[in-house]
Amino acid sequence: MPVDDESIGLLLQAITFAASKHRDQRRKDSHASPYINHPLQVAELLWRVGQVRDPHILVAAVLHDTLEDTHTTPNELEEGFGPQVLALVQEVSDDKRLPKAVRKRLQIENASRITLPAQALKIADKICNIRDITHNPPVDWSPERKQEYLDWASQVVNGLRGANSRLEALFDQELAEGRRILQEP
Repeated sequence: MPVDDESIGLLLQAITFAASKHRDQRRKDSHASPYINHPLQVAELLWRVGQVRDPHILVAAVLHDTLEDTHTTPNELEEGFGPQVLALVQEVSDDKRLPKAVRKRLQIENASRITLPAQALKIADKICNIRDITHNPPVDWSPERKQEYLDWASQVVNGLRGANSRLEALFDQELAEGRRILQEP
């Protein structure tokens, strides 16, 4: 779908939907930022850095945490945004019924098996998360926990290599900067 009035309308609809679903949520950072900032940053990274122009991918980026972190149903996403967007959101969503350690392991194991658009979305998501953890971390995270997140994110992205070289290069920069920041006294 080329970027046109219909595409812009769908993206704005997704932003409104995600803002409503995430309205009472805050990020874990020390500023308790509004949660909606995160999916918007992911979509913006895909557009600006990843040069992603497919509106379905950008819409999925805006909605990527709705299944996982809100009471949104797959049916709601499919009815509102179509099967392609639903499929992308499902590809990047963890099954919250599983223990956290299993979800993290599955992200590593399944990284290379998801579609290229979902891989690019996941890289952009990890970039945003690394930035948050190194520049505005949750107040209760120890340096060890931050380092563990960076190590895990690196393992996930290693399985996504080949999806989008621009995003991969930015991930590598952010990871290196994050590691440097975490080593500072």
